[in-house]
Amino acid sequence: MTVSNGQHARAAAFRSLHESGVFVLPNAWDAGSAVLIAAAGAPAIATTSAGVSWSLGRRDGQNLTRQEMTDAVARITAAVDVPVSADIEGGYGGGPDAVAAAVRAVIGAGVVGVNLEDSGAPGGGLFHAGAQAARIAAARAAATEAGLPELVINARTDVFLFGIGEPDGRLDDVVARSAAYADAGADSLFVPGLLDLAALSVLTGKVSLPVNAMAGPGAPGVTALGAAGIRRVSLGQAIAQAAYTLARKAAAEVTTAGTYGAISGADPFGDINGAFPAR
Repeated sequence: MTVSNGQHARAAAFRSLHESGVFVLPNAWDAGSAVLIAAAGAPAIATTSAGVSWSLGRRDGQNLTRQEMTDAVARITAAVDVPVSADIEGGYGGGPDAVAAAVRAVIGAGVVGVNLEDSGAPGGGLFHAGAQAARIAAARAAATEAGLPELVINARTDVFLFGIGEPDGRLDDVVARSAAYADAGADSLFVPGLLDLAALSVLTGKVSLPVNAMAGPGAPGVTALGAAGIRRVSLGQAIAQAAYTLARKAAAEVTTAGTYGAISGADPFGDINGAFPAR
């Protein structure tokens, strides 16, 4: 596999975003959404497995194949110049070899980062920290072998998202997992489901990795999250969810009431069309 100088440059730019301060990483689900997110000024783009799944008529939850996700990611990286990080869910297989194959595939599609979660263990629940560390180590080795050792691996843990274990032990579990994941080669820690600012401040003070929070309506603002030590804020499926909600509401309104209120206030056709290249 040959990694271009441009891909190396985007990887370096993406890695530098994690060094200080807080940045926002909006999530795209297809080439069109990625183009508009980049046009809005996003310094980087992440994909959302939920949005990609919905765009293919599938529900979220590791129901895509590795090839389906790779194809979607390739269309996104081809459409924008900013760094792209791919949500590869649980790696499309339980073992380290499956994770390595997924990493090689998305690097070939042009990404400079991946999001790898520790849910999806056989039998349900989360992978044990040691098993997930082995999967992360396989991702790191695969990136190096593919010629992109600077790939940013965002290690997602679903302890809080799925309410794993007793509530008063979850933070300690995440701290322990963070240490194991960092030792295995992770570059950042993603903890969806945790938005309590006090708890986030404790977490960011205890772990060595930059921490990624997943935000959206009702969450603390980006400035407040940054003050709690968060380095990276992503929106998960929120933008795609809003877009699909609008599609449903607009269709329901026009087919029942015969009116168009849900789609009033849209950007002019020329503004949106002009954001895309002619070819």
